[in-house]
Amino acid sequence: MTDLNKLTIAEARDALRKGDVTSLELTEACLTEIESAGALNAFVHDTSDLAREQARAADARIKSGDAPSLCGIPLGIKDLFCTRGVPSQAASAILEGFRPEYESTVTQNLFDAGAVMLGKLNMDEFAMGSSNETSVYGNAVNPWKVDDRQLTPGGSSGGSAAAVAADLCLAATGTDTGGSIRQPAAFTGITGIKPTYGRCSRWGIVAFASSLDQAGPMTKTVRDSAIMLQTMCGHDPKDSTSADIPVPDFEAMLTGDIKGKVIGIPREYRMDGMPAEIEKLWADGSAMLKDAGAEIRDISLPHTKYALPAYYVIAPAEASSNLARYDGVRYGHRARLDQGDGITEMYEKTRAEGFGDEVKRRVMVGTYVLSAGFYDAYYNRARKVRTLIKRDFEQVFDAGVDAILTPATPSAAFGLGEMANADPVQMYLNDVFTVTVNLAGLPGIAVPAGIDGKGLPLGLQLIGRPWEEGDLLNTAYALEQAAGFVAKPGKWW
Repeated sequence: MTDLNKLTIAEARDALRKGDVTSLELTEACLTEIESAGALNAFVHDTSDLAREQARAADARIKSGDAPSLCGIPLGIKDLFCTRGVPSQAASAILEGFRPEYESTVTQNLFDAGAVMLGKLNMDEFAMGSSNETSVYGNAVNPWKVDDRQLTPGGSSGGSAAAVAADLCLAATGTDTGGSIRQPAAFTGITGIKPTYGRCSRWGIVAFASSLDQAGPMTKTVRDSAIMLQTMCGHDPKDSTSADIPVPDFEAMLTGDIKGKVIGIPREYRMDGMPAEIEKLWADGSAMLKDAGAEIRDISLPHTKYALPAYYVIAPAEASSNLARYDGVRYGHRARLDQGDGITEMYEKTRAEGFGDEVKRRVMVGTYVLSAGFYDAYYNRARKVRTLIKRDFEQVFDAGVDAILTPATPSAAFGLGEMANADPVQMYLNDVFTVTVNLAGLPGIAVPAGIDGKGLPLGLQLIGRPWEEGDLLNTAYALEQAAGFVAKPGKWW
């Protein structure tokens, strides 16, 4: 077999079980491709020796007949996941040199199933960003290109998206706090699912906003997302927000039959100035689901317009609390001090040197909205709005809607550096279709569904009922089959 790195998880799993290929061969094919793709800056920490060791162990396991679905599958791991003995920096200078003595629950689940870790992937610093331009490693680059202009792969899971789209790995882990799986998936023409809050353990994932963060897979197909998600999730007593709910066989639920399903189209997502190509994609997606037997229903989510401002109060507030632990005392970067400097100067200098501009901005905003004089005016009010947004979704689902269809992003991927000098709010608007899902704790999936006028991929988002990832994946599978998206970026790196 040739081009082993281009296989899907499902294809590789079947080939491994038949003995047509070994995990070591798959791993070597990916490592070779990674070495030739330095221009994408997707992988930032090399674990090739560990990958080969894991691949050999997987091959022995497969030979013995003990082979879960992910056994022998080479993956990339976002730098936000703590991996034992491997640098885990969250793309921040303040965590330089940090090598955890423990494994995140999600990566432990993957490795227990026999998955192979090729390396750690680029991302926005502490997952704060929508373009992967806040990373201490420098930005990752979208493998899709227009007129020799380098494009963002999205963020914060930009390295994961770029690596999967460029076939550097068979799949990757991502995290999603306000759209950080779904937006980069849409920008790079791959699939990414953010599961229900509590479905995947947050233990061992560097925290951004604890009530919003959730891990999920980034894959080449919906089937691959179903396979990988099943291994990633499950109850974890180490995480108080982890739900003790059975995990179904998501792949077995991919029938493609959505006859009688009710798909909601929220009128509030029709934003002023929405590009015509996004409008058309949304209409085409609605027509595809209708042709597949679903009922299309116009719905209202009236508090949607308040979601973005509520999110950008709640998320920075939680970030300011979570990031207070990075003080230069226990681990990571510590600034060089001048004679006479005390502990206050150490904190100030360490955090000034260790945090990038966007992280500093969000910590400052978060500290402000939590301060005594503004807590009720901002943070408490945002929490009340969040409750109303969640109630909007509950009422729609109680009325019989099975899933909601929206655009995944307000545009195709934009150029790197295009927003460097713009108002930060312009960058935040990239999350306009995705943050509601995190605020309500719902599952959401981005599926590639079309191409814009410049030849760049566009994605649609499906939002599902809580804990119904199986139904959501099946609806996404039907959309994927109808859309027939098969385009790949031309290899220029």
